[in-house]
Amino acid sequence: MGDNRLVPLELTKDEVEILRGWVTRRSTAQGLALRARIVLECGAGRSNTAVAARVGVSRTTVTKWRARFLGRRLDGLGDEPRPGVPRSITDAKVEEVVVRTLEEVPEGCTHWSKRDLARVVGISPTSVHRIWRAFGLQPHRVEEFKISPDPLLIDKIRDVVGLYLAPPAKAAVFCVDEKPQIQALERTAPVLPMVPGTPERRSFDYVRHGTVDLFAALNTATGKVIAAWSARHAAEDFRDFLDMIDQQVEPRLAVHVVCDNLSAHKAPPVHKWLLAHPRFTLHFTPTYSSWINQIERWFAELERRCLQRGSFCSLDALETALEAWIDTWNDTAHPFKWTKTADQIIDRICRYCTRISGPAH
Repeated sequence: MGDNRLVPLELTKDEVEILRGWVTRRSTAQGLALRARIVLECGAGRSNTAVAARVGVSRTTVTKWRARFLGRRLDGLGDEPRPGVPRSITDAKVEEVVVRTLEEVPEGCTHWSKRDLARVVGISPTSVHRIWRAFGLQPHRVEEFKISPDPLLIDKIRDVVGLYLAPPAKAAVFCVDEKPQIQALERTAPVLPMVPGTPERRSFDYVRHGTVDLFAALNTATGKVIAAWSARHAAEDFRDFLDMIDQQVEPRLAVHVVCDNLSAHKAPPVHKWLLAHPRFTLHFTPTYSSWINQIERWFAELERRCLQRGSFCSLDALETALEAWIDTWNDTAHPFKWTKTADQIIDRICRYCTRISGPAH
């Protein structure tokens, strides 16, 4: 139908309100919001060509939805049923799958498998899997958590996160920790390299050649790491490592050290050393909250990229590999970006505590 022979499109007050809601509501599907906008523009008395230009679609599209609205009003703006075989799984069956997954477990088991649940509800395992995927359900997965009982939890979170997001002027901030008992493991057979179509292969068994403790300090501003080896991680070793940091940091800078609550970090030798070095301040993470110490993120990189697939015939070989990897890291070092504020972290902990303390638990 040409623009010069348009059928008048008059909207009732209720229709205008509903259409405007579809346009502005963030949860509305984009296609429905576009159709609602087209109808509103048509209801303002504009031609198909003018509406197409304002909305950014073709004139054919405007003509189609004008005609659909004239024929079926608001119902005409929805998607028509797609061709194909009708659904064989009803909404009630979908609800049963979801409810059973969330509220029940099979007898003698801890969680559902798709085959067990499919047998109970009378549909195929593939259908169960599709329903789980649609609702984001993963019964086979489990995550662990630990709520810190530290009475100074909030104060310590604000202290440590404050150092990350707003470090003090004329100061260096280091995240320090030990990675104890790194094993020098040698595979009992040579590692077979990756070839097209086959991943790298290695024997599952190994020979132990001893362990070493790694002390590491991550500069949160530069990402560079100061490291040292030790046969143990006693208070004297931690004190000596602080001495090493002291020698490598400019004398004019204050030094803030983030570390955990290990007893060696609070022992008399360390306390005595701190009294003799007043520019050093220790900041302790909350109990069971190693995730807040950025050095743990660096340890994860070390494990993944150096240790996990390594084969070391001696402690010397292990230390050489560690030293080479740390040197490579420092050559291209970059800081980790901390994004969460203390309030966001505390709010999330509060929500989690509320959730696990609810009536269902």
